[in-house]
Amino acid sequence: MAALGWLTPRRRSATARSVLAGEASAEAARKSSQELEDLAPAPDTPAAEPEFPVLGDEKAAAFFDLDNTVMQGASLFHFGRGLYKRKFFETRDLARFAWQQAWFRLAGSEDPEHMQDAQNSALSIVKGHRVAELTIIGEEIYDEYMAERIWPGTRALAQAHLDAGQKVWLVTAAPVEIAQVIARRLGLTGALGTVAESVDGVYTGKLVGEPLHGPAKAEAVRALAAAEGLDLSRCAAYSDSHNDIPMLSLVGHPYAINPDSKLRKHARSMDWRLRDYRTARKAAKVGLPAAAGVGAVAGGTAAAIALHRRRYR
Repeated sequence: MAALGWLTPRRRSATARSVLAGEASAEAARKSSQELEDLAPAPDTPAAEPEFPVLGDEKAAAFFDLDNTVMQGASLFHFGRGLYKRKFFETRDLARFAWQQAWFRLAGSEDPEHMQDAQNSALSIVKGHRVAELTIIGEEIYDEYMAERIWPGTRALAQAHLDAGQKVWLVTAAPVEIAQVIARRLGLTGALGTVAESVDGVYTGKLVGEPLHGPAKAEAVRALAAAEGLDLSRCAAYSDSHNDIPMLSLVGHPYAINPDSKLRKHARSMDWRLRDYRTARKAAKVGLPAAAGVGAVAGGTAAAIALHRRRYR
């Protein structure tokens, strides 16, 4: 902590929270990785061969952002849909989740204010529920809403790292329990995610540190790399968002995948590799043109209304 002495009290507090969130996420990831390795089913054959050469190296690993990098859209939104289906909350809350997802698709990137609102909503919803219960539900929600939204190109990149004998971790602001479910289903090593506080296996409605976003992701990767004995200069990281530039800048092999405009510009200036797996059809889903964004808002609202009507028939 002495190394932080030059910071103002407010900045020191923010930095300390990022470090705490990163270390907590890294600890949770390491605890779960062996279980994931033991239980992981054989992954499906990737739809496409990766274009990036990946060399086997025991000191190297790969770190993948989740939302819009590995999976189309926001994982927290799809988790919310699943909880709504199971009557964890009311229609007005689903409408808010739908709007957040529509905005995410329109912007094509993460917004801290929207993410904080979504995180607060999720925390209030799961408060008082058991961790084991949410993990089981997460498995079901993955099959219902997430499996078909995995980007085949990014999935192939992850598999290439695995085939080269390297570990592959998801790094996401989504709850670590959900991130671990997705990692396990994809046959990955494990996941770093936001850690929600629990006491005796029951969620308290609070976080440990802060959401794993921006600088906190970099802290989590740094902590995990130290614990695993990795050389970050030999590691790779993948993300779609400029918010993940701190994480991408940590590694020797950063990749911009389906990048937002700010990350694309930064990646080009740094001569980072870029890949965009969005076809014209899929680009509409993530809201690249303005017209597609309007359609996403309408679609999200329509989905909320349809689910509301279905519930009260």
